[in-house]
Amino acid sequence: MKSNRFCVIMAGGIGTRFWPMSRQSRPKQFLDILGTGRSFIRHTFDRFTNIVPKENFIVVTNKRYRELVMEHLPEISDSQILCEPIGRNTAPCIAYAAYSLLKSHPDAEMIVTPADHLILNEKEFERVVESSLEFVAYRNALMTIGIQPTRPETGYGYIQKSNSEEICKVKCFSEKPSREMAEAFLECGEFLWNSGIFIWKVRDIVAAIEEHLPEHATLFASIVDKIGTNEEDSAIEGVFSACRPISIDYGVMEKAENVYVHCGDFGWSDVGTWGSVYQLARKDKYANALSSDEINVYDTRNSVISIPKEKMAVVSGLKDYIVVDTPDVLLICPKSEEQNIKSFIEDVRFESGDKYI
Repeated sequence: MKSNRFCVIMAGGIGTRFWPMSRQSRPKQFLDILGTGRSFIRHTFDRFTNIVPKENFIVVTNKRYRELVMEHLPEISDSQILCEPIGRNTAPCIAYAAYSLLKSHPDAEMIVTPADHLILNEKEFERVVESSLEFVAYRNALMTIGIQPTRPETGYGYIQKSNSEEICKVKCFSEKPSREMAEAFLECGEFLWNSGIFIWKVRDIVAAIEEHLPEHATLFASIVDKIGTNEEDSAIEGVFSACRPISIDYGVMEKAENVYVHCGDFGWSDVGTWGSVYQLARKDKYANALSSDEINVYDTRNSVISIPKEKMAVVSGLKDYIVVDTPDVLLICPKSEEQNIKSFIEDVRFESGDKYI
């Protein structure tokens, strides 16, 4: 295990698509939605401990979640948590971590990962990450991990690879496609799902930010001397208030010439919706995904039903539904309408404020 390797876990999202289980006070990354006994962020941390020393983890999160991070990852110190005052998408998040490392460990290799993804084959995942680290160590390369697609998924971004080798240059990125386009991508064989996991040297990503997001580079460079001091929080407040929100994909990866993809096939999912939870969960003989043995179903099929552990539920006559019960909110929604959950949240906020959000 090399001491110059760092893992940056992005853990600032609110996870609105998993409402009402995911709330502003405890979002998706701190939940055990799949019933594994560990939260998503705990799984993510454990996944990298064979690759990165525990003292080399950095968690970038919203300042309101600092205590939650410490609760779920007691091994890390307070100094390993970087707090965003407001969400500004992934480019400012990654820039904050990169410029922090540039000051303390300028020769570091940097893995960037979301906090809330699922990986089933962790041994194969380790192999892919190690292979990617070896590749970028002696090259000026920005690496992303692409996933061999198994279906025409419209909820993921795609990466077109330049050849059939395991590591190759990226031809182009494509955002969430239509069903017809996703089917064409799958049939073509040149496209991978974009996992949102990145690997590079700190100096290389900083150089790329300077070239492709110069306004962000100027802001972060101006406060580097304050990182790690008592002035950091106020300096970061100023930077994030001035930062344009943009993803690292749009801001850097789609523009840079030195972008490579490592093809992976290790049982990956971003577990982005209740529908994806349904796909991943064990199901009864009627294809229902049930969170508890205390759920009795009658004439109910192809549904995902989640209730508190101490509660009994009887469900009858539902087909292709999402049912999520929490102590203060009950959601009942056809699976085909789960894309409307964000609008449901806005209506609830309009009527009741943030009480149920």
